[in-house]
Amino acid sequence: MTQSRDFRPAAFHELRNWAADDALAAFAVFKAGAAAIVEGRAPLRSARAPSASLVAIGRAALSENPRSAVEARAFFERQFAPFEIFPDAEPSGPEGAFFTGYFEPVTEGSSEQSASFQAPILARPVDLVTLARGEHLKGCDVPLTSARRVGGRLQPFPDRAAIDAGALAGQGLELVWLKDHVEVFIIQVQGSAQVKLKDGRRIRLRYDGRNGWPYTSIGRLLIEERAIASHEMSLEALTNWLRAHPRKAESVMRRNRSYVFFAIADGLGESSGPVGGADIPLTPGRSLAVDRGMWSYGLPFWVDVERPLPDDGGRDRWQRLMIAQDTGTAIVGAGRIDIFVGSGAGAGSLAGRQRHHGRLFVLLPRGEAPVRS
Repeated sequence: MTQSRDFRPAAFHELRNWAADDALAAFAVFKAGAAAIVEGRAPLRSARAPSASLVAIGRAALSENPRSAVEARAFFERQFAPFEIFPDAEPSGPEGAFFTGYFEPVTEGSSEQSASFQAPILARPVDLVTLARGEHLKGCDVPLTSARRVGGRLQPFPDRAAIDAGALAGQGLELVWLKDHVEVFIIQVQGSAQVKLKDGRRIRLRYDGRNGWPYTSIGRLLIEERAIASHEMSLEALTNWLRAHPRKAESVMRRNRSYVFFAIADGLGESSGPVGGADIPLTPGRSLAVDRGMWSYGLPFWVDVERPLPDDGGRDRWQRLMIAQDTGTAIVGAGRIDIFVGSGAGAGSLAGRQRHHGRLFVLLPRGEAPVRS
């Protein structure tokens, strides 16, 4: 591994408003993730293994109980050193890191299929095999990340079109039924959801694997085809277009061949966030998703980027410490970040409008330098 040219050593005073952030809140999120790292708990979605230094810092965090933001900030300054990230390997580049937002949808559903609830959320099939990083199927030119075990052989798993057409029917995989395939698609993109059932119960869905086909952004496809203008693109605009064009929507969604499976997350109250790739509950505004091939779960990042306000009330800035606790198929590259903003429709509106470039710093254990495989 060699040191990357995409990074610049920095000092904490270069992190704008570093001293104003609630470092105690950030420490609590870091400590929750540290417990998983120190225990060696297997994540839901594998990522780069934490370094020995990060494990040691996590162990130290578990024995500390800072009483103020000042004490928590001192912990991070003792243990870590910041590096600014330049995604295009050009420190003078004008755009910087790219930040989007994601959320946990809250929707209505049914435990049984009905005229009002026709689209199923599916559980992970028993024959789905997650491939090891770098493993490829013989005779398949597409870089798949999962496969189907048929006898003693591995074959490509059915893609979205095949699954929608019934390739997995009859296996009893239906966890819950939603009103349409658009609702299912949005939940698959977000990776989690809360579903309110007709009897008053509420269940939470967590990511439990995908079919392995590459992810394709249908929002980008619609921009390229001039169905939605780039400056108007948001989750709300995308959802509205799909529902307004049901026949076209089916073919557009199927161009994203990736398909996500879920499990019911037990033991999480409504006050807890959804479970992320690191297998711990996410915290709005403190948890973020990173490229799991580049970064370890548990690493702190300093984020400095515009933030949309509720009800289209303008913008301020995210200038705070966040912790890597999740990942996503579309989150690729050192400077590609997805910020978890919360649950429900309000969070969905904010997440859909979070599409900004900004400055990004990774905090690495002292003595470590950024590396690229």
